[in-house]
Amino acid sequence: MSGTNGTIDTTNTAGTANPVIVVGSGPTGLLLAGDLATAGVPVVLLEKRPHKISNLSRAFVLHARTLEQLDARGLADDLEAAGRPLDRLRLFTRLTVELDTLPSRFNHLLVIPQYEVEKVLERRAVEAGVRFRYETEVTGLAQDADGVTVEVRGPGGKPDELRAAYVVGTDGMRSAVRNAVGLPFPGHSVIRSVVLADVKLAEKPATLLTVNAVGDAFAFLAPFGDGYYRVIGWHRGRNVPDSEPLDLAEIKEITRLALGRDFGMHDARWMSRFHSDERQAPAYRVGRVFLAGDAAHVHTPAGGQGMNTGLQDAANLGWKLAQVVHGHAGPELLDTYQGERHPVGRSVLRSSGGLVRLAMAKHPWTLALRAALTTVLNSVPPARRRMVGQITGIGYRYAAPRGAHRLTGTRVPDVALENGRLYQALRGGRFVLIIPKASGASESYDGRGGGQAGGQGAARKGRLAVERWASDRRTTVLVRPDGYVAWAADGADPAATEAALAAHVG
Repeated sequence: MSGTNGTIDTTNTAGTANPVIVVGSGPTGLLLAGDLATAGVPVVLLEKRPHKISNLSRAFVLHARTLEQLDARGLADDLEAAGRPLDRLRLFTRLTVELDTLPSRFNHLLVIPQYEVEKVLERRAVEAGVRFRYETEVTGLAQDADGVTVEVRGPGGKPDELRAAYVVGTDGMRSAVRNAVGLPFPGHSVIRSVVLADVKLAEKPATLLTVNAVGDAFAFLAPFGDGYYRVIGWHRGRNVPDSEPLDLAEIKEITRLALGRDFGMHDARWMSRFHSDERQAPAYRVGRVFLAGDAAHVHTPAGGQGMNTGLQDAANLGWKLAQVVHGHAGPELLDTYQGERHPVGRSVLRSSGGLVRLAMAKHPWTLALRAALTTVLNSVPPARRRMVGQITGIGYRYAAPRGAHRLTGTRVPDVALENGRLYQALRGGRFVLIIPKASGASESYDGRGGGQAGGQGAARKGRLAVERWASDRRTTVLVRPDGYVAWAADGADPAATEAALAAHVG
């Protein structure tokens, strides 16, 4: 039966080549699969769990850069309506990070449970034609020159094989795909015996996100929106295995120590322990197999960057796979995924790890370091902007080739165009060429016009939007489907522009 309606696809596809198989239906896998299907790439999404979106999610925040990526897919407005915006963060008691000055349409963070994000992404993937196979676990894979054979165990333990040109593992920290290609996952546990619970509160907290660390205790509170709150807590002196029984009294005690009160917690519907690791795979690609999200990197929850980093991995990889599968670019384009996203993952590990270590500072020298850092961030705007850029994702840029224009590799904000705004023009996974107002006919670039150039551009129809600046800006900019600059030039040079389009768009 078809898997596009959310049911289990039991079709035996052994010997049949699927262009892409995505393993894992969390946010990263759902966004990637939806992007590929929207671009016309047949994709199968494998998930070992039954079809059920769990409300036991740890992620509660969407940052500005992720919201921009979701806006480019027409999804941000629905999520904004379901979540609650927060325009400032309080860190280390004395440091307030103001987000309302961010150079983004989304000058805030959005407090929203992960399962709400998954609902929106799953709906898009289904509508785009992604084939879902639930209760299907990857047990091995083998690569050859032409593709990848994936061994799976389906419902009832039935073995099967699937064939694909490419496979992407988005299957979490214990990734079966990463293990199957033999990649290590070096790192270590940073915090052990973190407690989680979903509770009701007799007293409503004064702030949307409530977080603090005092002495040996840390606690975080965030609303689900259904009357329950997620509480995350940790106590330095309570270092026990994840299997140790947990009760509400322990959670309330940690919360009282860190936040000064337990807000009358009651009616816990779920409680658990976990440990927080810092790990990163040394490579995000092995031949025709890729890793993204938690399968590629895991880190502490400080800063709320986990789900966001995974979604941005997917946004980077999806359009590149589509370009290669459709023959618009050579396989070497796929090498840029590792080059661009691995450094970002490493940076997130460092920044989130630094935040949690400073939050839990205990020794005099670490307390002094935290005080000094807080002073610097409060008094030196460039340092504060750099920190905010890392946390929100808008501060990252990708490396550019030697001699490239200064804008190459930079994130493009949602600039005003003559006929709208950039992130609307990006919808559908298109490149966007922005040209000066005084430029000649734009139709030749995307095949809408005649002549030799129009003929060259005909193959780009539907994959390239040509827009003009709303302002008098003279720069010509080619924006990639993920909102970063592929190529730019000062002024308008039709020959150079056409060469850039041939090189990047095909």
